[in-house]
Amino acid sequence: MRHIEFINREWLYKAEFKEEYTRTGCTYEDFEKIELPHTNVVLPYNYFDEGMYQFVSCYVKELEVDPSFKGKKLFLDFEGVMMAAKVYCNGEFVCEHKGGYTFFEADITDKVNFESVNTIVVEVDSTERPDIPPHGNVVDYLTYGGIYREVSLRVVEKTYIKGAYVKTDDCLGEKASFEVDVCIEGVRAKEDKVCLTLFDEGKVIGQQTKLIAESINEDKCTIRIEGLKGIELWDITNPKRYELVVMLEVAGEVVDSVTEKIGFRHAKFTPDGFFLNGKALKIVGLNRHQAYPYVGYAMPKRVQEKDADILKYEMGLNLVRTSHYPQSKHFLNRCDEIGLLVFEEIPGWQHIGDKAWQDISVINVKEMITRDFNHPSIILWGVRINESQDNHDFYTRTNEMAHLLDTTRQTGGVRYIQKSEILEDVHTFNDFVHSGGKEILRSREEATGLDYPVPHLVTENNGHMYPTKRFDHESRLVEHAARHLRVVNEALGRDDIVGNISWCAFDYNTHACFGSGDKICYHGVSDMFRLPKYAAHAYAAQKDPAEEVVLEITSVASRGEQDGGGIVPVHIMTNCDYIKVYKNGEFVDDFYPEKELYPHLSHPPIMITYLLPQSADLGISEEDNIGLRKFIVHKVKTGKLIDMSQEDVAYLYNLAEKNGRSINSLIGAIIKGGGGWGDNANKLTIEGYVGEECVITKITGEVKAMERLVVEADNEVLEAGGITYDATRVVVKIIDTLGQLTPFINEAVEVSLEGPAIIMGPNRFALQGGCSAFWIRTTGDVGEIKVKIRSTYFEEEIKLQVE
Repeated sequence: MRHIEFINREWLYKAEFKEEYTRTGCTYEDFEKIELPHTNVVLPYNYFDEGMYQFVSCYVKELEVDPSFKGKKLFLDFEGVMMAAKVYCNGEFVCEHKGGYTFFEADITDKVNFESVNTIVVEVDSTERPDIPPHGNVVDYLTYGGIYREVSLRVVEKTYIKGAYVKTDDCLGEKASFEVDVCIEGVRAKEDKVCLTLFDEGKVIGQQTKLIAESINEDKCTIRIEGLKGIELWDITNPKRYELVVMLEVAGEVVDSVTEKIGFRHAKFTPDGFFLNGKALKIVGLNRHQAYPYVGYAMPKRVQEKDADILKYEMGLNLVRTSHYPQSKHFLNRCDEIGLLVFEEIPGWQHIGDKAWQDISVINVKEMITRDFNHPSIILWGVRINESQDNHDFYTRTNEMAHLLDTTRQTGGVRYIQKSEILEDVHTFNDFVHSGGKEILRSREEATGLDYPVPHLVTENNGHMYPTKRFDHESRLVEHAARHLRVVNEALGRDDIVGNISWCAFDYNTHACFGSGDKICYHGVSDMFRLPKYAAHAYAAQKDPAEEVVLEITSVASRGEQDGGGIVPVHIMTNCDYIKVYKNGEFVDDFYPEKELYPHLSHPPIMITYLLPQSADLGISEEDNIGLRKFIVHKVKTGKLIDMSQEDVAYLYNLAEKNGRSINSLIGAIIKGGGGWGDNANKLTIEGYVGEECVITKITGEVKAMERLVVEADNEVLEAGGITYDATRVVVKIIDTLGQLTPFINEAVEVSLEGPAIIMGPNRFALQGGCSAFWIRTTGDVGEIKVKIRSTYFEEEIKLQVE
C-alpha cells in the first residue's frame, strides 16, 4: 500500500553549490541545519538588492529507508523549488526540473540503498534564468530562492494510481452523477479493478467497481457513479465536501489507495454572467501574490491558510486570482474549505520566450492542472502569460493542453491589450482606464473589439494607477478606497461584465524598475504584513451585517490633517443602515450611505459632512438653519468648503442680512460645522444602526494621547508535530486613549522570545503607521512561548502554547 512520509525536518543547507557535494563520502561539515519550507536568504523588508537571493545553493537530506519498501517504487515529491532543481541520490543524478511554481517528482527507486543511510542532494538554481518562465525580461515581482515548499517521500507498489481526476459538474438535476479518470502506472492484468467509495461524514453514499480491461483508453480507467440523491452542492456559502476513496485492486489484493476531498458544483462563464450551480454570481475579488516579508515565499501551512481567511472572512470577497503562478496547495485547500473561488494561472509576466521556453510553459499548464484538478474552488484555468502579446500558435497549444486535461473548466488568458486575439473561453482583461475621473471600466465591446458577446471578466485595475502606503496621508488613503469602490460598484452594475478582480490584496516586493524605489509595490489594499489600509475596510464593509458588523472610521479626525483645516469629511466604511454622530456629547445628526454615488454596492460608505450639533443656536430661522446645513454638505462633498465663490459669498450675505446676523458669525458657524479652528477639541461618538438597533459604537477625535501597546497573535496554540514547523503572525500596535490606532507614531519595538519558537526576521523594527507585525515559528519542541514586546514607553507580553 501507499506510504507518504514528510521529510521537511533535518536538512542541511549551504549558500553555494559544488560538484563534490553530490559525491558519496562528502561530510557537509560546514552546512547549516534547516527545515523546509526554506528561503535561501533572509531579506530585509525593503531597499535590498534583489540579486541577494539569485545564486545556486545546495540542500542535503540524510534519508533512511525502511527495508520493507524493497521491490516498491520510491519518489521524492517536491511541491516547489525556485527556480530550477537537479536531484541526486547517493551520488547519482535523478532528474532536473525547470520552473519554481509547480510540483515535480523524483524517482529514486533504482538509487536507494536499504542497508545504509541515503544522501539526497538538491542543486537549487535561484537565478533569473531566461530559459524558464516567467523570466527572460523584467518581471514585476520577485522569485525568491530556495526549497520554499514541502517535500515528501512517496512509496507505492510497482502498479499504482498515478492520479485520480474527479468530474462533479453533472450535479444540477434531482440526482447527481460524477466520473473519475483514474490513471494507472505499471503492468495491468485483465482481472485488475478500480473501486470507488464516496463517503459523507463517514457514511458510504456511493460505490462503483470497474475492471481496468473494460477501459477504452489505455492510459486511464474512467468510472462513473450515477443517481446520487440528496447531494449538497459546494457553494461559496456552503462549501460542502465529500470524501472519495479510490482503490486499485491487483490479483484480488488492494495495492494502492488515494483519498480526495471533492465538492459537487457546476461553474460556467457565459456572456450573460458567471453562474455557480445555475445561479448568477457577480465576482468580487482581488489578486494575491504569495510573498511575505523577510522569508519571501517560504511560509508553512497555517500562514498560507490565513491568507485565504483574510480574503474571505476579513474582506468578504468571493474570488482570488493566483497572480501570476500556481500557489501553495495549503492555500488552495483552504479556499476549498471556506468557499473562496479561485482563478489559477500559469507562471509569467508579459514576456514570451523562444520555443523551448514555450514548451516549459505548456508543461506548466499540465503540471498546474494535474496537481490542482480536484479543487472545487478552482473555476478557471489561466493559460496565457499575464499581459503578454498575442501569439496564436503558443496559445493554441496552452488552450489545447488545458481542454485535453480538463473538459469541465473553461480557460482564460489575462491581457491588457484591447481587441487582442481571443483563443480562451473567457475574455479576461486588465482594465486600468480609471485614473480618478468619470470613466471607470471600458465596455465589453471596446475591450474585445467583437460585435458579438463573450464572457468578459475584469482581472486587474487600480494598482499602479494609485499606489498607496498604509501610512500615507488620510486623503490619499480615502481616495484609494474610493477608487476600489468605484470599480466594484461599476462592475456590479454592468450587464456586460461578469465580475471584477482588482489589483491587489497585499503589497509585495518587486524589482528596482517597479514599485516605489524601495523594492516594494504598494498596490495592495493591505500591506505586506496583511495589515489593512482603508481600501481593505471598504471591501469588508460589503459583508452582510448578520455575519459581522463593520464600522471603520477612515480618518484621523483631527483638524490640521486635511487641507484647509477642519475634520470633515469623515468617511465611514460600514455595513450599518445609518449612523448617529455626537460631537462632545451633543447630537449632530443621522448620516446615511452615499447611495447616489455607489448605487450598486450593498453598503456604500457614509460621509460625515458637518459637525454642527442640532442644539447649536445660530440665530437664524429653522428654514435657514436647514438651508445652511445643506450648503455646508454641498461644499464638503464637492471638496470646496474652503473655496468660496462669489455666489457663495452672496448667499451668506443675504442669509446674514435676512436674519440680522453678521457675515462673520455665519462663516464662523461654517468653520465650526467642519470642526474648524478656534473651537474646543472635537470628540466624536459614532453609533451604527441596523434597523432601529444600535449595534456598534466607536469613538474618535482630537481628545487623545497614546495609551498602550497592543500585541495580538493570530493563533494562541501552535503545533509541534505537524508535517513541518508551524508559524503564526503577531500584530503590534500602539493605540490612543479613544481606542484608535496612532498612525503617526514612529516608535521602534524590540521582540524577545522564551520557549520553543524563533522569529522569522529581525527582532527590532519600527511601527509603520502605528502598527506592524512579525511571524514566529516553532522549533519542534512543545511548551509555552512568551513573546515580549518593548518600546520606549510601553512593554507587553503574550503567551502562546506549542502542543
